Amino acid sequence: MATNTAFTATVSAITDAFGDPTRRSVYLFVREHVDGVTATDVAQQVGVHPNVARHHLDKLAAGGYLTVQAGRAPGAGERAGRPSKRYVPAANSGGPLAEFPVRSDDLVLSLLGRALSKLSPGEAQTIAEQVGAEYGRAMAASLQGNALDAGHRSMRSAIQAVADALTAHGFAAHAESRHDGLRIINDHCPFGDVAVEHPVICAVDRGMVRGMLGELVEGQLGDIVTEESRATGATFCATSV
Repeated sequence: MATNTAFTATVSAITDAFGDPTRRSVYLFVREHVDGVTATDVAQQVGVHPNVARHHLDKLAAGGYLTVQAGRAPGAGERAGRPSKRYVPAANSGGPLAEFPVRSDDLVLSLLGRALSKLSPGEAQTIAEQVGAEYGRAMAASLQGNALDAGHRSMRSAIQAVADALTAHGFAAHAESRHDGLRIINDHCPFGDVAVEHPVICAVDRGMVRGMLGELVEGQLGDIVTEESRATGATFCATSV
């Protein structure tokens, strides 16, 4: 029970920080600027009022995802007036932020990958996807009544909600239309080198999508397929629905 309570609290905190698409865009913008940005910079980039940008930045800072610094960016020169507050990615104050904070346990993942490698490819894929689906259902259940409402979403809006939840967990995900279907693109894999060493771990990602969508939409989901995977050399991961 304590573990479930801690998990729910963690997911709720992450959702509070990243559940809003605008806030997600703000964080993605800030993390690309090692010297930090101002609320004005964010407002111009995202297309919102500076006060709205400041609200999102302060939310991210309160959650520990950004730090606040006083002063101007290096090389900005001397200017009159009080320096604006600058928001810097908390995960990396000394170099380029190449990745989201990893929220997975590398040791557990490595052990899972090795255990799955002892099974036949088909069995390993099935178990990995089942693990992901169970986790995905728990994510959706924890978020009901907040960012996600089960059974009351179109497939398109549900997939966007899933992408937002995955982004909150380090996947840098977004939804897109392709041909006659929809898919989720992950620009970052929080499983890192473990997935490269054990590509079957990618089935966990696919299972998470299935688990969340199963809680968010009514009826049969149909096939959910991993089209592209960074673990096998692609530039991004793509899961089609």
